[in-house]
Amino acid sequence: MTTLTLETAQKILTTALAAATDKKLKPLAVVVLDPRGSLKAAAAQDGTSLMRSEIAHGKAYGALALGMGSRAIFKRANEQPYFIDAMNTLARGALVPVPGGVLIVDGAGDTIGAVGISGDTSDNDEACAVAGIEAAGLKASIG
Repeated sequence: MTTLTLETAQKILTTALAAATDKKLKPLAVVVLDPRGSLKAAAAQDGTSLMRSEIAHGKAYGALALGMGSRAIFKRANEQPYFIDAMNTLARGALVPVPGGVLIVDGAGDTIGAVGISGDTSDNDEACAVAGIEAAGLKASIG
């Protein structure tokens, strides 16, 4: 299994923010977590609104906790709201079940972390996360 290094996490973060700038998106917060759910890197662009970092963390944390990108969690929340509510209760409210939380997968297919982004639409947040992960030579799993 590949280890998510600080250098790789920073590349994911900076590329995701550059993608947001290129697309002229609203200011984003980006959080990169290792496979244990521990913070590896985080940044917020100037002008992000209150709680954006916490939301980004919740998207990444939820992806790791349930082993699927937050797009899949969002779909499951619509299909099985009681299940996702129960999982969020177990996680002490730490899950944010909307797109923008993306698993980081290495070449062997192992999950080595997750990226969460918040600030623009969920689809745009997710697109920036994917751009960062792919720029680092890794695979993105959105669900």
